[in-house]
Amino acid sequence: MLKKSILILAASSMMYACTPKTESNPLLAEFQTPYGVPPFSEIKLEHYEPAFQKGIEEQNENIRAIVDNTDAPTFENVIVALDNSSPILDRVEGVFYNLNSAETNDELTALSIKMAPVLSEHSDNILLNSALFEKVKAVYQQKDSAGLTTEQLRLLEKKYKDFVRSGANLPADKQERLREINKQLSTLALTFDKNLLNENNSFQLFVDKEEDLAGLPEWFRQSAAEEARNAGQVGKWLFTLHNASRLPFLQYSDNRPLREKIYKAYINRGNNNDANDNKKVITDIVSLRLEKARLLGYDNYSSFALDNTMAKSQTAVMDFLNNLWQYALPKAKAEAAELQKLMDKEGKGEKLEAWDWWYYTEKLRKQKYNLEEAEIKPYFKLENVREGAFAVANKLYGITLTPIKDIPVYHPDVEVFEVKDADGSLLGLFYTDYFPRAGKGGGAWMSNFREQQGDIRPLVCNVANFTKPVGDTPSLLTIDEVETLFHEFGHALHGLLTKCNYKGVSGTNVVRDFVELPSQINEHWATEPEVLKMYARHYQTGEIIPDSLIEKILKQKTFNQGFMTTELLAAAILDMSLHNLTDTEGLDVVAYEKKTMDSLGLIPEIAPRYRATYFGHITGGYAAGYYSYLWANVLDNDAFEAFKENGIFDQHTAWLFRSNVLEKGDSEDAMILYRNFRGAEPQLEPMLKNRGMKQ
Repeated sequence: MLKKSILILAASSMMYACTPKTESNPLLAEFQTPYGVPPFSEIKLEHYEPAFQKGIEEQNENIRAIVDNTDAPTFENVIVALDNSSPILDRVEGVFYNLNSAETNDELTALSIKMAPVLSEHSDNILLNSALFEKVKAVYQQKDSAGLTTEQLRLLEKKYKDFVRSGANLPADKQERLREINKQLSTLALTFDKNLLNENNSFQLFVDKEEDLAGLPEWFRQSAAEEARNAGQVGKWLFTLHNASRLPFLQYSDNRPLREKIYKAYINRGNNNDANDNKKVITDIVSLRLEKARLLGYDNYSSFALDNTMAKSQTAVMDFLNNLWQYALPKAKAEAAELQKLMDKEGKGEKLEAWDWWYYTEKLRKQKYNLEEAEIKPYFKLENVREGAFAVANKLYGITLTPIKDIPVYHPDVEVFEVKDADGSLLGLFYTDYFPRAGKGGGAWMSNFREQQGDIRPLVCNVANFTKPVGDTPSLLTIDEVETLFHEFGHALHGLLTKCNYKGVSGTNVVRDFVELPSQINEHWATEPEVLKMYARHYQTGEIIPDSLIEKILKQKTFNQGFMTTELLAAAILDMSLHNLTDTEGLDVVAYEKKTMDSLGLIPEIAPRYRATYFGHITGGYAAGYYSYLWANVLDNDAFEAFKENGIFDQHTAWLFRSNVLEKGDSEDAMILYRNFRGAEPQLEPMLKNRGMKQ
């Protein structure tokens, strides 16, 4: 997943001119640190709000300078100046929003909610500034005769479209209403995230009887005992809703009532009619988005959102999703029937329920492939997996990642790596933050403390919630966590290898349904036999993973893919359906979700991967965009075919991918970039085959 600082759409610069040096607030000047990294220990809560205000003032001054310039409008004095107009805001946002996701507290959360409408208003003041828009429009009207490069033309078109999509052409009364909608949406999104974080942290399942641990492997028991100790409950075992706790519990626990309890707690987050309830929050968000879309001339929000993507239209997306549904649902039903047969053999007379799926899937995996997750975890020590991802990047692109000390970090879990190109030049710094804690949001993501622009190199981070070390046992990853690490590092490569002149088009600033291509293609290397032998070593013996285990891993690659694809598709269709609405009067999101899933024929043993009340993706930038994972899955499977055809470390293929995708950012249309790499448009067949839905 990609996370971006939002709200200041026009703020885009890492240039540091015109910023006075000050000793009192480190955010107000270029950081005087190695590599210009944030000095986290020097940045205090009281620094953020004044820095936001100063950043707003600075950008307003720079906007006035653009508007008041009496020279004829040009790409340099309008578009580049606008792209470079917010040094302080870029700096404070890069720190603040990353910490508010990865290491938050009540004070940071409260400040984020306080600043949301302020920053929304500031963004609107820029994008609804008629005099500024006239300057942008004047440059845009000269685009065919201005002799612009492809990248410059792309930036110009993006800036112009930002203004139009933000209401620059609307009459004053509609602009005023749009401002109010934007303020409300910015606050509601943060409220949704705050409620979800509270829900994740509030659920604690303490077990005090050892018989209730039946089925749980020893490593997981030790982890749960340590969690309980940390919570002040020595002698007990603690299980939470974090993936690293919930999923192993559902996989291994013989205690069916406790499986049901933790599963229901998870799928009812934000839907408990308490202080953290998200039903009204998401309803208000969907309703306000519809109103915004209509103000801007669209029938619904999905039409507005998709106008700026590869897919272009809701029809294209829905046709794509419904086509995949025809492959996925039958496979999921067949899997459910197979699991039910396994249950029937036990003679308990029980019917398969949603909280049974992971448990019996694990049993079936062992039966069909003679493979248990616990058998392969010892080969996936986190540090080795990370080194494996680094080694793949080195073999493909020649880059090196070297750990560096004495770099300021915001938490002891964070590690920092210097990233250099094959010629020794600096590409950027890479931060990793892998373990769950109370102040961190769920899931995994990539973001930036600083983005690339010209000679300024990026500061990129990967954040996750992987299995924590316990006692003398290091962090041992599940196969899903291994692929997640490779996935997020793929995003990081997109951010680190970019070579653009303008921040507005650099790195991961691409259309939403293209951004998952670099991350998802990187997952493919994780389980290639040649790659596994590079990094998968037993954490105790150092033994390289044996061929017999590799064979089992590969044989079960399409195992449970009906479930995996169906739950993902269900969430994508739910997202699209909510944003396809043309009337939200009296909307009950829970009832609407049920109606939508029933109409699809979704079986009760499977819930959407994200239900409406905890669908953080669609409040954090993936609204009418969650389909992107599947859309990009077509791209990444097709793209990896090129590597399989030529060799997974073929240097020419790697160069084509790097030079046409990873380095290019959004400097050209996404499909053009893909065709330049692949030589043709992507085909659906490789994805269907890799998910076991077609022979």
